[in-house]
Amino acid sequence: MLGRLNHVALAVPDLAAATAAYRDTLGARVTAPQALPEHGVTVVFVDVGNTKIELLEPLGEGSPIAAFLEKNPSGGMHHVCYEVDDILAARDHLKASGARVLGDGNPKTGAHGKPVLFLHPKDFFGTLVELEQA
Repeated sequence: MLGRLNHVALAVPDLAAATAAYRDTLGARVTAPQALPEHGVTVVFVDVGNTKIELLEPLGEGSPIAAFLEKNPSGGMHHVCYEVDDILAARDHLKASGARVLGDGNPKTGAHGKPVLFLHPKDFFGTLVELEQA
């Protein structure tokens, strides 16, 4: 069911500073910031060749990233994202296996314009898992 690792997401308290560190200090190619109000974040993607690093900054009061940063003020790993061929089939299989899909269980459009779902971290050894339609 799982395809390739799409990205590792890092919550950061200052997106501009994190972007500059990856671009200027590490020499990485980075995208322009993209606001995703439906997810409560602003994102920048860092191209590392074989995958991406997603830098996340809170957008708005109800952002899940704001709550994460309250517990981890300097930031840290927020989630991993894997590609799946059929997100609805993956969701149904996971639910039948007892995994919890966050939200209402229906995919939302992610930063790449593709359907995404998030899985409860307690079902995956403390790691929030995002699935993205390949």
